[in-house]
Amino acid sequence: MSKTSREIRLTQEERRELKTFTGSGMRSAKLLKRADIILALDTSEGQKPAREADIAGHSGVSRQTVQNVKKDFVASPDLSAFLQRKKRETPPVPAKITGEVEARIIALACSQPPQGYCTWTLRLLADTCVELQYGDSLSPMTVSRLLKKRRLNLT
Repeated sequence: MSKTSREIRLTQEERRELKTFTGSGMRSAKLLKRADIILALDTSEGQKPAREADIAGHSGVSRQTVQNVKKDFVASPDLSAFLQRKKRETPPVPAKITGEVEARIIALACSQPPQGYCTWTLRLLADTCVELQYGDSLSPMTVSRLLKKRRLNLT
């Protein structure tokens, strides 16, 4: 494989591997587009690569995406690394509401509202949960989603 920032020349084996990748099995649409873009940019065997604008239009992506795919391909150590999803660098944010906290919120919503209130409101529930230290912060929208998921209404 000859890769420069200006042109990409694939070997016959790499070209065959890319064509096999795009033609068989269930693959991520993003990875299939990346493979198609590299095939279109290939200048091996005397082929003239398609213009980036034409590739973008054919693939349904922007010209910038074509340039980014080309840059990623040039930077990747080999073809198999290029054809894999990127590993996440940071772990996902843990959920604020665990099963225990969810049960406490539901129990609170089913209980009598505090003195001076005739019903629980989402904001009142969220603020009360924070006061009771069920979590550092809790938005009324989070409480709403939780209650809707459990099909509980405050009215």
